[in-house]
Amino acid sequence: MNEGRLRVAVATPLSEELCEWIEAREPRLALIRDQSLLPPMRHPADFGGDPAFRRTPEQEARFDALLADAEVLYGIPDVDPARLARAVEANPALRWVHIMAAGGGGQVNAANLSAEQLERVRFTTSAGVHGGPLAEYAVFGVLAGAKQLPRILDQQRAHHWSGRWMMGQVSEQRVLLLGLGGIGREVARKLSLLGAHVMGVSRHQRPVEHVDEIVSPDRLHEAAGRADAVVSSLPGTAATQGMVDDALLAAMKPGVTIVNVGRGTVIDEPALIRALERGQVGLAVLDVTAVEPLDPESPLWDLPNVLLTPHTAALSESEDRLIAELFADNARRYLDGEPLLNRVNTVEFY
Repeated sequence: MNEGRLRVAVATPLSEELCEWIEAREPRLALIRDQSLLPPMRHPADFGGDPAFRRTPEQEARFDALLADAEVLYGIPDVDPARLARAVEANPALRWVHIMAAGGGGQVNAANLSAEQLERVRFTTSAGVHGGPLAEYAVFGVLAGAKQLPRILDQQRAHHWSGRWMMGQVSEQRVLLLGLGGIGREVARKLSLLGAHVMGVSRHQRPVEHVDEIVSPDRLHEAAGRADAVVSSLPGTAATQGMVDDALLAAMKPGVTIVNVGRGTVIDEPALIRALERGQVGLAVLDVTAVEPLDPESPLWDLPNVLLTPHTAALSESEDRLIAELFADNARRYLDGEPLLNRVNTVEFY
């Protein structure tokens, strides 16, 4: 029945309904799957599945065989770079892996694939799918800083009716965006609707819609000194590792709000903690940390000017379907010999 169709192994939890939808959207595909080999999803977009799930040795052998019998993988098996490396090594016919995350380059890098394997297999991400929810979270963070949410919560808990104070107005603020990819551009669009002056860092001086000012990387510290809030949507690469460090934080306006919806490794956490403790950073709103889960002993848990969420800002009811739609479109491109969307750069891994 699958003869002549592109064999796609479903390597991550995906509902049977969406499997059938993808095959109907692109009839040249055959999604090879065995739902008993995939961990149950606890909520939408739970691609890791229930952590209590375990395969028997016989099931592991069947899962390995399924992965070895496909030209394409839908997802990284078990969201595990080591498992990805095994699948690539065991299947010389593998040509394309689609990753559920927007910033999947780090997972590919962690697989430590050879140059030949990186040349043979194309990797794509789900970038763009998460833009709306992450942009909303970023706007929430900017608003939380402008309205001094930690002070509001502290006074309410203390049953303290203080005197009135001036709250910041986003419409009168400058917001610096680190990252002008799909997420950053959507953040810019939403902030522009609130009247913010949006600055964006880019190596290219081309205009970007809804960005009022393009800042070259060599002017980053100067721009940071003018920003009331800084939003990072940067991927985790060697180039972005620890970019927000002591020097950049010291250059920022005292009381600045920092929001991170990209990768936690972009921020030097010890430097951020020092800046939060001395009030240089007024509020940090973090959906990501350098190591996840965050160490229970980290000061970030207890600092009053930190809002933490467990890498959950991107989740939405529609995420599974949107990724399936993106994959179906890319599958058509793959079969028709067109460039794939969201190719991972396997030099810088973003």
